[in-house]
Amino acid sequence: MSFPLARRFFARLTVPALALGMAALTLAAPAAPAAPKPPGDDGTTVRVSGGPVRGTVEDGLRVFQGIPYAAPPVGDLRFERPQPVKPWRGTLDATAPRSQCAQLGNGTGNPTTFVEDCLYLNVTTPAGRSARRAGLPVMVWIHGGSFLTGDGASYDAGKLATRGDVVVVTINYRLGPFGFLNHPDLGTSNAALLDQQAALRWVQRNARAFGGNPRNVTVFGESAGSASVCANIASPQARGLFRRAIAQSYSCTADFATLASSQAAAETYSAAVGCAEDTAACLRRTDPETLLRAWTSGAFAVGGAALPRQPGQALADGTANRVDLMHGNTLDENRLFIPLQYGTALTAAQYVGAIRATFGPAADAVLARYPLDAYASPIIALSTVFSDYGSPLSTCSHVDAYDTAQERTRVYAYQFQDRTADPLVPLLGTANGAAHATELPYLFPGLFGDGLDPEQEKLSDAMVSYWTSFARHGRPSGRGLPRWPEYDGAGDVLALDLQSAGGIRAEDVAAAANCSFWRQLG
Repeated sequence: MSFPLARRFFARLTVPALALGMAALTLAAPAAPAAPKPPGDDGTTVRVSGGPVRGTVEDGLRVFQGIPYAAPPVGDLRFERPQPVKPWRGTLDATAPRSQCAQLGNGTGNPTTFVEDCLYLNVTTPAGRSARRAGLPVMVWIHGGSFLTGDGASYDAGKLATRGDVVVVTINYRLGPFGFLNHPDLGTSNAALLDQQAALRWVQRNARAFGGNPRNVTVFGESAGSASVCANIASPQARGLFRRAIAQSYSCTADFATLASSQAAAETYSAAVGCAEDTAACLRRTDPETLLRAWTSGAFAVGGAALPRQPGQALADGTANRVDLMHGNTLDENRLFIPLQYGTALTAAQYVGAIRATFGPAADAVLARYPLDAYASPIIALSTVFSDYGSPLSTCSHVDAYDTAQERTRVYAYQFQDRTADPLVPLLGTANGAAHATELPYLFPGLFGDGLDPEQEKLSDAMVSYWTSFARHGRPSGRGLPRWPEYDGAGDVLALDLQSAGGIRAEDVAAAANCSFWRQLG
């Protein structure tokens, strides 16, 4: 499906709005825990490729934080591909997270930092497991944040690890210009993608030290993290680094910019920060605050060795890495972003104007399919249009990815539908719905909001079982849970909702989102 006007609309929308919305997906790094007892036989100390690390054991978990997986990307290494870690002397204190990557805070998420020494990861694993004999599945989480904000340590992986009996690794990767500035003079493109792959290689080398099986790795992520999962599926350089993938709320058939256009944008950006001449050296010596404040947006670029094809093209032509895929979105994705763009007081006339400006000659057909009197307010109506179609987050864009991927691999599709879930940003009162990111606290408790009520906790338990069983054997399941069908058509999408609101069941989300209508317009 393609609709150029809709794509251009969403591209404009996501530059400010996605950055603001996704900045809140991660919280300030927690305070450092108390120093553990001297290492003994309690599993607090393990040896990894750089040397021994000491973590903590508490509440049935072993947790190791702030382990370097690559050399600090500072000085001459700024913008370069990640370099190997130098072994350390003694035992590394891994009882507290290290710095997030350089980013600008906006009051709703991670604080501002200009620290570039940030290539660290965190490991959470059930306690009491033999370090080399357990063979647990390994799940590697790539955080969201519009490629501008976020960190791995903000995601509490304890429930996934204990209830699912898996090893969970959460990672940092370079953000903003440090990870996505693809200037031709720098000689490196897609540095953030290379960071993620360096972390996956670290997992291959060190999973067994934490009781994990390096041959059974699942990479998963949400929003920008989902886009990262899709990019790694398409990357030849990630082949063999993971066996399964879970992409949450970003379609794997959504296109990234080309390397040529990304490089052209990088030249404009470099001139704006005063680096029109002697560009590479100038960019490496410019202070990080200047670089961050001049940056607007950027993502992966298609055309280099790390990402030679668009993910959708790679899935279609069989050049993508052959991995099991779980893929899905939320029912009301754009009830976060449309209010951020238009405000909550959108009028009926403004609704009509937005549809006409976006869809041009097709506007009358869109207005007939989405009549204003069918919705509680104009902003809900407009949010519904773009939750159905017209963005990488939309239901129809995801159905397109399911249809494409299932031709060559095993696909399990879902849609999170709990409209009582706490929103990332409470913009619409009781009508926030199952907006973008609302599924995250069901996997990572306490990420935002007031916690889950008992009925939501049951849905959370089910989701954790589905996610971790998929990581274990490639088929999401759980004792007493509804069967999750392998995707073979739009009716095979598993709706995830409270029992009181329909429960967990297979549903034709393409029909509900009018995908046939949008396809005919396209």
